[in-house]
Amino acid sequence: ECYVQNTAREYAKIYAAEAEPLEGFGEVPEIIPIFLVHRPANNIPYATVEEELVGEFVKYSVRDGREVNFLRRDSEAGQKCCTFQHWVYEKTNGSLLVTDLQGVGMKLTDVGIATLAKGYKGFKGNCSVSFIEQFRALHQCNKYCEMLGLKSLRTTHQKQRKATSMKSKNLPNSSTIKKTVPKKAREPRDFISSEH
Repeated sequence: ECYVQNTAREYAKIYAAEAEPLEGFGEVPEIIPIFLVHRPANNIPYATVEEELVGEFVKYSVRDGREVNFLRRDSEAGQKCCTFQHWVYEKTNGSLLVTDLQGVGMKLTDVGIATLAKGYKGFKGNCSVSFIEQFRALHQCNKYCEMLGLKSLRTTHQKQRKATSMKSKNLPNSSTIKKTVPKKAREPRDFISSEH
């Protein structure tokens, strides 16, 4: 959990460095750090600790990408989270996606990462590869995607679907095998602050 969130945090820092200088972009989402603490005298010897987020807790992107969250679509924070996802997807050539973005305002926590089955540069995410496919199919660019010069995923996805359907027509006996990474069971977390 710490490795995933802190990896996503590093991507968010690079995203901020590119986005903040752009005229009119404004504040960018920040993924807060999470720390693992060892408590040898406790029945549960390990716990995670992070900053308390005070305010209305909002899920800007759901884990599987199937559900449309109006708070995501209509809010500045939500749009910038979607742009962050698009930016990471493009920077990693579609191999990695930061997902399950949630938090208070621009401060995010408890994020997930989906990678292709083989991983990305030695990193394997904690979410199914299907999240990447769903994001590619469902993402709608907004003004922040345009400000960063990100390419529309609609045309890319349509081209890939055409190529796949042409392959199927040319090779009638071929079958597509979908690999999915099982959803990682989460351990209960202890927070110094109140739970969200």
